[in-house]
Amino acid sequence: MRRLPPLSSLRAFEAAARHGSFKQAADELAVTPTAISHQIRSLEAHAGQALFERSARKVSLTAVGGQLYPVLRKGFDAFEAAFEDVLQTRPRAQVAISATNAFTARWLVPRVARFRSLQPAIDLRLHASDETVDLEAHSIDIAVRYGVGPYPGLCSEPMFADEYAPLANPALGIKGLEDLEQAPLIHFEWKKKHPLNPTWAHWFETIGSPPPSNLGHLKFNDESHAIQAAVAVQGVALLSLPLVADELAAGHLISPFGPVLKGFTYHLVMRQDRSTHPNVQAVVDWLRSEAANIKAARLPLPTSAG
Repeated sequence: MRRLPPLSSLRAFEAAARHGSFKQAADELAVTPTAISHQIRSLEAHAGQALFERSARKVSLTAVGGQLYPVLRKGFDAFEAAFEDVLQTRPRAQVAISATNAFTARWLVPRVARFRSLQPAIDLRLHASDETVDLEAHSIDIAVRYGVGPYPGLCSEPMFADEYAPLANPALGIKGLEDLEQAPLIHFEWKKKHPLNPTWAHWFETIGSPPPSNLGHLKFNDESHAIQAAVAVQGVALLSLPLVADELAAGHLISPFGPVLKGFTYHLVMRQDRSTHPNVQAVVDWLRSEAANIKAARLPLPTSAG
């Protein structure tokens, strides 16, 4: 069994010896100088002799105090180093987000740096899949789902509605509907069939015109690849405006004519058992803010075919 004085008196002694002042020791330990003096007297009583020489303006160690101080200083230094090691190896907070491949690549990833600047203590784990993911089975906290809802058994709220418009690189020289015969139409395959999917067939039906019979086609099974093809001057693509906001702002893509088709809605979906967790709420607040920003930044587009 160790026969040691109270740790509080040892801490008070070490701080007072290091500073040469009861007042500075009190400031460091967030107590009063009187409390430091009381702890030192308790330690001196335990040792059976004085540890400090006291004067009106300062305190200094006695021979016995000078013998005790280096041992305690090394001990407290070792304690501090050990706890630093523990703090550096403890698991970091992590929040997992699931979304489609295109939404993850085009919308989430470009915004991660902003989240890290706001919440440096929280790591994001991005899970990209075009299949509906079981949140609990895959340890997902938040999902961004695209559709009409509802999502039973989950907490959900709309983020923003999607819109699709014909887009092309300005180098392609597309200015009006008649120019569509100069370049192929870029398509991507929708995983789920729905009569309101914003496809080229739906777009031509909306304007009351059949597609040009001699029109070329370029097809992809991933929306991100269709976006890249349009930027690379490979044709005209019917693309999601929120997912290409940066390319529109930079002038890498333009919308030479309308109309704009309404897409579905992006929903923010959470497991009920995770919806109130502070880290999850921090990510949700960030996603809400980013959604509000992109809605405010949308560029005016043509409303009819030219």
